[in-house]
Amino acid sequence: QVQLVESGGGLVQAGGSLRLSCAASGRTFSSYTVGWFRQAPGKEREFVAAIIWTVTFYADFVKGRFSISRDNAKNMVYLQMSNLKPEDTAVYYCVASRSAGREVLGRSEVYDYWGQGTQVTVSS
Repeated sequence: QVQLVESGGGLVQAGGSLRLSCAASGRTFSSYTVGWFRQAPGKEREFVAAIIWTVTFYADFVKGRFSISRDNAKNMVYLQMSNLKPEDTAVYYCVASRSAGREVLGRSEVYDYWGQGTQVTVSS
């Protein structure tokens, strides 16, 4: 199995930046599709970003503000978030899938592994 542990969340003012990190276990990590979902209070989980090898995919609402990357040698996934808005407030989850392709990246059910989440709070 792959185990995922997120870190880097916190409180930030609108317009500020945060970098989330996800530490993953597993020798086959490099072959996994990895990404980030988030869930705000009272809302459904929503897709944020994903990366398949070196190809990145983003939800429209984070275009130009968030950047996903991975370091396979370190089994790490990152989400660099800039120009944060209050509506970005949510618990952010690192996710991994053994086989998810680009056509289904936005569907939470395709991800086999989830981290415990890290809270991001953006104040006005």
